[in-house]
Amino acid sequence: MEFRIERGALAEAVSWAARVLPVRSPVPVLGGLLLDTEGGRLRVSGLDYEASARIDVEAAEVLRPGKVLVMGRRLLDICKVLPDGPVECAVEGSRFTVSGDGARFGLSVLPLADYPALPSLPQVRGAVEAAEFAAAVADVAVAAGRDDTLPALTGIRLGLDAEAGTMTLAATDRYRFAVRTLPWKAAAAGGESADVLVSARRLTEIARSLGRSGLVSVALDAGSAGFEHAGMRTTVRLLDGRLPRHDKLFAMESPAVAVVDRARLVEAVKRVSVVADGDSPVQMAFSAADNSVHLQAGYEDDVASQRLPATLEGAREMTVAFNPGYLADALASFDEPSLRLLMMGAGQRAMVTGEVGSDAHRHLLMSVKPPLL
Repeated sequence: MEFRIERGALAEAVSWAARVLPVRSPVPVLGGLLLDTEGGRLRVSGLDYEASARIDVEAAEVLRPGKVLVMGRRLLDICKVLPDGPVECAVEGSRFTVSGDGARFGLSVLPLADYPALPSLPQVRGAVEAAEFAAAVADVAVAAGRDDTLPALTGIRLGLDAEAGTMTLAATDRYRFAVRTLPWKAAAAGGESADVLVSARRLTEIARSLGRSGLVSVALDAGSAGFEHAGMRTTVRLLDGRLPRHDKLFAMESPAVAVVDRARLVEAVKRVSVVADGDSPVQMAFSAADNSVHLQAGYEDDVASQRLPATLEGAREMTVAFNPGYLADALASFDEPSLRLLMMGAGQRAMVTGEVGSDAHRHLLMSVKPPLL
């Protein structure tokens, strides 16, 4: 094997494929990246027991086709320090060499015969806009659980509605519940709907890495999900279990409703939270008398407060309190100029949404009882 390529193109491909490599593995070859120049292009692949990644690079000039398996993280480290410009890579006996602008590196070759075959892409169900998909995953991932003893709650529900032409992403850690709906283009008329659970960490990495333009193909089968875009292909094993349905939970009868400027509210929550020790809450008191919300946090002499304009629909006043981190995450996941807060009362559900009549993005929070300040 022998090929030439620009350092930047090689580094980008190696970095993308190395995302799935295990940090530690009892199987040494799983720490390797497979470089394949058959077919006149460079293909870089990696996998572990949970995910796989493959990227095709057309910019490589193949001088001698072949395959080689080398330690992926070591190759990535080399790519980071290579001089800019053209790079020559070749297999020389039992060593893979990388050289450019006078710098030369050698890597031991791993046994190809011991390397597992990459999983094939599941059945393609349709496609979604890359930018919308990345934004939607980021919006809901903040609500996913971090406790590995409850693996289902560390996932993002990916639901495909073939009839409605929508994709629904949802995540919850039992204290908050984020849902985002976006347009979906089915692969064929009358396609099947689907409802699966994907690791939030894996799906976030995938969505970030696939680019911000064009369509991402989404593929599903009984055990895995696959995503393909612009020469990049990745698969991830599905999580067992299901998230609770949000339909009834999100149904709120006669809530108090307030509309607040998003940017000002984000800054105010950040400002008053500096005195909120641990998970001590941020209190929000909505007043119809002067159309305002009074934010306050802290205890005794260590307190902070700020008042902002807020429009109350129906003039129903309400005082609620939230975990400051959960509240900040919820507000930051929106980008509309103003937000609507639907509140049932202290210690009950509260919903953050964008524009009136839009259910594309909703974030449910459990409020806590306001502290005695």
